[in-house]
Formats: sequence, C-alpha cells, structure tokens
Amino acid sequence: MMIKTFASAVHGIDATTITIETDVSQGIKFSLVGLPDNAVKESQQRIEAALRLNNYKWPRQKIIINMAPADLRKEGSSYDLPLAIAVLAASEQIKNEKLERFLMMGELSLDGNLQPIKGALPIAIKAREEGFEGFILPTQNAREAAVVDQLKIYGVDNLMQVVDFFNDDVELEQTIVDTREEFYKMLNHTDLDFSDVKGQENVKRALEIAAAGGHNLIMIGPPGAGKTMLAKRIPTILPPFTLHEALETTKIHSVVGRIDKDTSLMTERPFRSPHHTISDVALVGGGTYPQPGEISLAHNGVLFLDELPEFKRTVLEVMRQPLEDRKITISRAKFSVEYPASLMLVASMNPCPCGYYNHPTKECVCAPGMVPKYLNKISGPLLDRIDIHLEVVPVPFKKLSELNETEGSAAIRERVIKARQIQSDRYQGMDGIFCNAQMSSRQIRDYVQLDSTSNTLLKNAMERLGLSARAYDRILRVARTIADLETSAGVESHHISEAIQYRSLDRESWGT
Repeated sequence: MMIKTFASAVHGIDATTITIETDVSQGIKFSLVGLPDNAVKESQQRIEAALRLNNYKWPRQKIIINMAPADLRKEGSSYDLPLAIAVLAASEQIKNEKLERFLMMGELSLDGNLQPIKGALPIAIKAREEGFEGFILPTQNAREAAVVDQLKIYGVDNLMQVVDFFNDDVELEQTIVDTREEFYKMLNHTDLDFSDVKGQENVKRALEIAAAGGHNLIMIGPPGAGKTMLAKRIPTILPPFTLHEALETTKIHSVVGRIDKDTSLMTERPFRSPHHTISDVALVGGGTYPQPGEISLAHNGVLFLDELPEFKRTVLEVMRQPLEDRKITISRAKFSVEYPASLMLVASMNPCPCGYYNHPTKECVCAPGMVPKYLNKISGPLLDRIDIHLEVVPVPFKKLSELNETEGSAAIRERVIKARQIQSDRYQGMDGIFCNAQMSSRQIRDYVQLDSTSNTLLKNAMERLGLSARAYDRILRVARTIADLETSAGVESHHISEAIQYRSLDRESWGT
C-alpha cells in the first residue's frame, strides 16, 4: 500500500515542502531514497525501537520510502515523526484519511517521545502557503510555530498522541498565540538602561546619533573606560521592532534552533558579541550544510566586536561586502543560499597594545611605532564602512560617585524614533534605503545641501586635521542625522562641526 505524508526542509531561511512517499509490499528489503543524509538514514533504528516500545510493529515486508523532491538534500533527524507515521499507515496499522491535511516534523527518542526541531517558524509559514490544515510538531516548538495564523498548530509530546489523533481516538489541543498581543506586551521590555551609565555624556550623544541614523561606530579607549557597558545598551535606544522585523529576525534564530519553548516571537533587537577567536565561516555563515552566521543572527540589531584588532584579519575582511549589501550569499557547487544581514556594527578597541596611549593619567609603555602598527591591523576599506570614530576616556571618580539620576534609555529612544520617522518619510519609495547610513553619494548630494559657511568649515577641517577623502561622505551622512535629531530641514554649520569630531581615526596625526 502506498501512502503520502508531508514534512519540510529548510533552505536558507525559507522552507520547502517534502512529500514522503511510502510503499509497503511483499519482500524483506528496506530502501530510503531522495538524498537523505546520515541522520535521516539512521531514522530506521529510532523508529523501529519507538514502535516496538509502544506496542506497534515494524513491518517485516519490503519498504520503499522516497523523499520528494529527490534532488534536494534532506538533513537532520526531524523527519522521524512523518516517516514513522508513513510506515504505520502504509502497513495499515493506523488510519490514513487525515494524513494529507497535516504537515509533521519531530525527532523520535527510542521510547517514542519527541525532541525539539529547528526552523519551526519558516516551516509553519510554508505550511500555510501550501494550504495545509495543520502542523504537528513537538510541544517545545509549538508557541514558535503558533505565531503563524490561519494554521492549526498541535504540539505533541510523543508518538502515541499522533497515532491516536489519526485513529480518531483523541483530539489534540491546539496551541493558540495572539501574535500582536504577545508582540506589543514585551516590546519595550529590557533589563539594561542608559541611566546606569555615569558620565560619558559625549559618548552617549554619539551613540544616540549612531542609533538615529543606523551608523556603524567604533569606540577607542583604555581598558575600563566603559566601552562594553555602553555598547550593550545600544539596543535599548534603537527603535522598537516592527512586526515584520520581528518575524524576519525570529525566522533566522528559528533556523539555528535558538528560540526557547516559552518564546513565540522575538521582541528585543538582537545583540551579538562573538569572541575574537571566531572563524570567518562562523561570522558570515556557511559550513558544509550552510547555516546563518553571527552577522545574520544580528540582523535588525547590533553586532558588537570587542577588541577589534584582536580578530583575525581574514575574519574582518569578509565583512566588507555584507556591510555594504546588507545580505550575505553563500555559494556551493550545486546551490547557493542568501541570508539577510542588515545590522548596526559597533566595535571597540584599545588605542595601543598596552591600552594607555592618550590616557590622561597613565603613561603608554609601548615601543615607538607600535601604536600605528596596532591600528594598521584594521584595514582602510573596513574603516571606510564605519561612520563614527569615537574616543572614550575614563570616567573620573567625581562622576562615578554622583547620586544624580542620568537620562534613561526611554528618553533617548523617543528622540531616535522621531529622527527615524523623518528618514522613513524622506526615503519612502526608495528600495533598500531606510536610514541615513544607507545613502548613496547621489542621495547625499540631493539631501545634504551645504551653505557657504558649512562648505568652508568642512574644507578647512579636511585640510587642517588631515582628514582622508573617504571621510567626506561619512561626515555628511552623520551631519544629516544630527540635523534630523534637531528636526532641522537643512544641514547647518554646527551639524557639520559636530560630525567632524567623530572622525578620529581619519586624522593623519592620530597614533603618531
């Protein structure tokens, strides 16, 4: 008897429906075809043990299973459940009338219990698109999949619940999540706040500008100046997720299995901080079976690279194209996958190997020439993609001991949201442009008109401070954001003046 059950394969961050065709006939051979990997091939042993321990039989007949489309590689152990149900139905041990209406995924333990899967959200989205009535999956993933409306989500704990459901012996409990209520309830929840930061008012101002314009930023300062503490609080001043952004970000984290059982939808912007020993593949994604890397996990959020010069140069260089295109394409001989990578890059570094170059009280002990050599670990093309260079100095004791309340994240975020709204209106209808950091040279000419005073100021700064040519566009982008924070229609001389301050590393005298 030939039976069809339905599962799904995740390719990139999207899913493809897999039809499992199972035929049980006379004979003794077992064949599993359709490009299964080793984890899928090993399913026979797991399924056979699970059936036996739940008083069902593995048929002693010829079994042929085809996973279509047969030219798409099937990976992982999540096909155990649909394969087990297909074998039971094809050997007429359970009813098959409802099989074509449901998509199933789940890894079986030897006792028949179900283990969680990866990619539940993109699979659920595909199931709805394909017109399935429901999606049966492990309970741990049910809330994640239930974000998708117009699809019945059934979370189950073991194989027997699924068998009883298809035999009409029990009704499974549907998992229902009010997506919008869940989304807005946790939208402004955060454990960190800028009110925790004492002093550093100039740094807070720069971070506000970076958040308002989506600008990449690098902080240079001695150990203990507060660079990491400040970076961790940047997501608290970024605009809240839109529902579309939340779904897109949750899909990426779902593919790598980073959504816990109590979470249905991500509501906080991601903050990823990989260690400097990370490989280039782990950062941008890839592997034998491609998976999203750190830059994709930071999509719609912040990627923080602490101690930037300590990262391998090859690792940093592979970031150039994703930072520019805001996506990463991973190509293999037979296929390619594309992951989104629209993120805000925040980096920090010491000014020299000892950490105390330009320190107000401690003396740098590095040998002559060590400071420029240390800075040269970061290539010019990478620095070219960072709009704001910021010097961070230690906070004096007087500031640390003050009891006065400092401005919190909520107040800063309000100003950032207003500035982002101005930019959203300005770039409406322009594909791929959402904030000032994404402006091209032509758009800079259109939206940043300088008067003679501003033009002279910028010319003098370029000449006197030894600013490089690549700093020109960056200064204009940052100045446009400063003007937006003030709701100013034009870019004025004081906006240019402040933007010039944020190009420390472009000064020819820096580090010499």
